[in-house]
Amino acid sequence: MNFDEFTGTVQHRLELPGTGETLRAIRATLSTLGQRIPAGNAEDLAASLPMEIKWYMTGAVTEHGQHFDWAEFVDRVSEIEGVDRADAAYHARVVVDVVHTLVPESDFWQLRDSLPESEDDENWGKLFEIVDAGGWGDAEEAQTGGGPQPDSTEQGGDDSSA
Repeated sequence: MNFDEFTGTVQHRLELPGTGETLRAIRATLSTLGQRIPAGNAEDLAASLPMEIKWYMTGAVTEHGQHFDWAEFVDRVSEIEGVDRADAAYHARVVVDVVHTLVPESDFWQLRDSLPESEDDENWGKLFEIVDAGGWGDAEEAQTGGGPQPDSTEQGGDDSSA
């Protein structure tokens, strides 16, 4: 998948009006993810992404391996992207699902292994909800409004679960 296909896929799935909004969602997600995981994991994960996209996880990040939880991740993505927390959480899930379709399974598991997924830890499992549901499929494409949607608690403005 090249840059245009990657951004077009994300834009379509998120139903964003333009490339600028799409790139902000991608950049916010991948640069924040790059800050959280070790540099080697970021390099491995980014290696299969289009050159213009992989830079967000590697070249745009000055400090890899920072320790922050899911809530802080969503806050950072929200701030960078300029959207509310519920949208930021959903956008991140969609971007990660697109990344999942491009990277070797071993590199994706390396990402998952570096992020605690139990609710008792940091709730990082929320980042992988679309992937764990089987990814974006034909059923989601057929739905009005696209793929898997945020749950009702996120749509109602209660950002505690975002």
